[in-house]
Amino acid sequence: MLIIPKEKPDIGNLNSYYLDIRKLIEHYQGELGSGAIYLKGPGEEGAIFFDKEEILDGVLQDKDGEFGGKTAVKRLMDAAGDNNFVIDIYGIDPDKIYFWANVRGAKKIYKNLSAEFTDLEGLIKKMGAEKLTGYIDISINNGEEGGLIFYNNGEIIGGSYSQGKGELNGSKESQKLLIEKTKKLGGVFHVSEIALTKGEEVSEPLKIREESSSNVLTALEELLGIFERVISSKKKIKTDFNTLLKKKLVEKADKYVFLDPFAGEFKYSDHKITFSGDASDEDLVNALIESVEDLAGELGILPMLADKLAPWSKKYAKELEGFGINY
Repeated sequence: MLIIPKEKPDIGNLNSYYLDIRKLIEHYQGELGSGAIYLKGPGEEGAIFFDKEEILDGVLQDKDGEFGGKTAVKRLMDAAGDNNFVIDIYGIDPDKIYFWANVRGAKKIYKNLSAEFTDLEGLIKKMGAEKLTGYIDISINNGEEGGLIFYNNGEIIGGSYSQGKGELNGSKESQKLLIEKTKKLGGVFHVSEIALTKGEEVSEPLKIREESSSNVLTALEELLGIFERVISSKKKIKTDFNTLLKKKLVEKADKYVFLDPFAGEFKYSDHKITFSGDASDEDLVNALIESVEDLAGELGILPMLADKLAPWSKKYAKELEGFGINY
């Protein structure tokens, strides 16, 4: 589910076919200062977040899943002229732009809380008292209705409430109606948190990483090293590991452009990874794990690999969970 502040756009229903997205962003950097451009087309949607100086982050959701960072920004910009996206533009206060640019990385801290045992009104107050920066996702009557309540350091800063025909409304009255409906019809709640550095307020904009952290690269090097040893142990596999991996990365380059071996951004040699691209750690981890799983499945060694990776997944469980990966 793509989450953006879309109660009411400042500018709505533009068609990307007639627009240069880069120039559009530059215009609204001057006009609004900070905000988001939301693009929706057949089978895909995405958003690009910006402040007055630069693009902060992006997110794209399509049939293949969800992508973030500069990979998402590039794909949205490249596709906009061909896909006839409908575009809405939202101005976002500078002190809230960091919050929205980080929503895609939110981590669930409470899952599947049933209205049978959890009072929504009490949960709303509890999250305020706990100074939550994140949101409550509310599903009513098996998903027929629902809503989102957003918090910044315990303060409710907005919400999207769907009733009837699905209109969005952030009023106090709608929040009360949600509470009443969960009591009558039942519901399920999930609470997600946006992790911030200790003591940090939601005021500084997120900058897209220019390089991957050494810990992430170390984890991925170990992953590929284990995979390489598994392949080497299978005498029936005649092709060497590097050739197999490069072929798989070429296949995945349509989805993860930074994996293209001929672009030179990602290299694996002598059990070491060199990465000079601007994709986020999350995108890099997801791309490598997906490539490894696909290749292992094609070679018929996925169960064996999963067994060999058990200690690795335990060692890096915290990091994987942070990227939304259950391995």
